[in-house]
Amino acid sequence: MRDLKHMIEFEELLRAANNDLVKAACAEGRLALAYNCSHIPEVLLDVPGCFGVRLRAPGCVSPDMATYYMTNRSCPYSKSILERAFEGGYNFIAALLGQECCTTMNRMEQYFDYCELIPNEKFFVSCLDMPINRSEWHEGYYERQLRQKVVEPLERVYGVDFSDAALMAAIEQHNELCRVINAMSELRKAENPVITGYEFAVMQLCSLTCPKDKLLPLLKETLEELQTREPESKPWFRARVMVVGSEIDDPEFTKMLEMAGAIVVADRYCFGTMPGREEIELREGETPLHAIARHYLWNNHCPRAMGPQALVERKNYVYQKAKEFGAEGLIVESMKFCEYWGYERAQDAIWLTEGFAVPGTLPVCQIERDYTTAAAGQLRTRFQAFVESLEIKRIQGAI
Repeated sequence: MRDLKHMIEFEELLRAANNDLVKAACAEGRLALAYNCSHIPEVLLDVPGCFGVRLRAPGCVSPDMATYYMTNRSCPYSKSILERAFEGGYNFIAALLGQECCTTMNRMEQYFDYCELIPNEKFFVSCLDMPINRSEWHEGYYERQLRQKVVEPLERVYGVDFSDAALMAAIEQHNELCRVINAMSELRKAENPVITGYEFAVMQLCSLTCPKDKLLPLLKETLEELQTREPESKPWFRARVMVVGSEIDDPEFTKMLEMAGAIVVADRYCFGTMPGREEIELREGETPLHAIARHYLWNNHCPRAMGPQALVERKNYVYQKAKEFGAEGLIVESMKFCEYWGYERAQDAIWLTEGFAVPGTLPVCQIERDYTTAAAGQLRTRFQAFVESLEIKRIQGAI
């Protein structure tokens, strides 16, 4: 397939948190609002005069200083973010909006404040409490949390406009982005897709880390290009897989998997689109802020919610998406020392392999990984073996 016109530009945008589009928006006087978790509604940070930036630590090799503060047995994603903050990689942000997701991430966010890592007198860290259960009451509780921990501090410190009109503009922009990304994702369902998993991962990551208004024209042009792109004469891949798990903010992970012979057709992981790229519906008589709270409460599938009903819902969600996108197997990964995803990975491997509480079975390769690609050789071997096993199952008629 011919190269996409803007792919090199997209790749360059992922080389640093303070990329060219971020710099351009900051030069216009807009506030860069950082966040680390899908529990934080990115749309709420994209009101006029602001833009959300989901933090990554590209190029982080060894989080030595962060390890001094957070110990060796802490999540390497959180430590890498903290390490980059010590290095001055996030000096452009105006605030960090976090949530009580896990102790390690919460502790990392607190160090931004305690160690005064951001050279901005107005900089602050605010952490909200995302409900685990779902009900009409929990919608109201979550809305109050968003108002107290996000809206009111930003109004007070920076004078940000969170009027209904401002929120509606942010929702419309979010929905437009979702339509573009989802249209690209639909192309992955084809027997011989015109887009690779790597290309899709790069663009999805850009949509989380760049000002959306500046990125959207590039994404729209790329979608038009994909709609007329000719696929390879025959499929270049040997197996179709879905990736499930915790933080993957490095597209090189997807590239390594595809170099082993797979194509990633679905991405149910932190920083992925499932969930995360669903349009926000505004119901009759509902305020924009309540619509945002309801949407993020009911569409989040984080393993932080460990009740029996939530467990079964998540396994069925993965199974249904795998079938919808034609995935022949699952790569289920978790970050080292991640308590939530460590349990989830083990459960997914057993439940989906044996068909427990789901309509059928799926082959699963489960891995535990570091934030960096230090163990790339071992992962590549695992991926190659899994792809070969899927080929054998296909020949035998098992999938």
